[in-house]
Amino acid sequence: MKLFLDTGILDEVKQAAEWGILDGVTTNPTLVAKAGRGFKETVLAICDAVPNGAISAEVVATDYDTMLKEATEIASWHPNIVVKVPLIEPGVRLVSTLADRGVKTNVTLVFTLTQALLAAKAGATFISNFVGRVDDLSGDGMEAVRDTVNMVENYGYESQVLVASVRHPLHVVQALQCGAHVATMPLGVMKALFKHSLTDAGLKRFLEDWNNAGLTIF
Repeated sequence: MKLFLDTGILDEVKQAAEWGILDGVTTNPTLVAKAGRGFKETVLAICDAVPNGAISAEVVATDYDTMLKEATEIASWHPNIVVKVPLIEPGVRLVSTLADRGVKTNVTLVFTLTQALLAAKAGATFISNFVGRVDDLSGDGMEAVRDTVNMVENYGYESQVLVASVRHPLHVVQALQCGAHVATMPLGVMKALFKHSLTDAGLKRFLEDWNNAGLTIF
């Protein structure tokens, strides 16, 4: 499963990129606004920090003609950019147009299997199934993820299922169990994937024994 960072903050991207496990970055208007830099400047800096990654940058218009203009502009900035498009009627139409032009897309704000079906049929590169926001309403966000993975596999769609609105490591575990292709998450959640109390205790014991024995490598 690919791991994406969900952020607009360049320092967070650089930190995750240093670990050698980062496959891409997802941004949205809210995250870019929090970054405090220009949109294009932010996206291009992230592209430079993750040279082989898929970098999602979102259109903000809601009518087809303007969305198409924005998408064409955004896609021209860098070959690794994936145009992020909301799951609305003009958005699905836009994804179909962009797919015909060879432009990669990430359909966002997907909550149901029927929404995911529309995105897949339109030719979305990534289908962003949101889980945390569904869980917040006492639903099971992973249910749509499981169903979407099955749909993509059963019908041979080329779309990759991307688990978004990830709130904690358990969401990552569940995404793996569902067979999702990608999970995107805040830096704090990605850091938490490293953590286990037994790892900390084991390392502490190894180092104490090593130092008490007076051993050295050089």
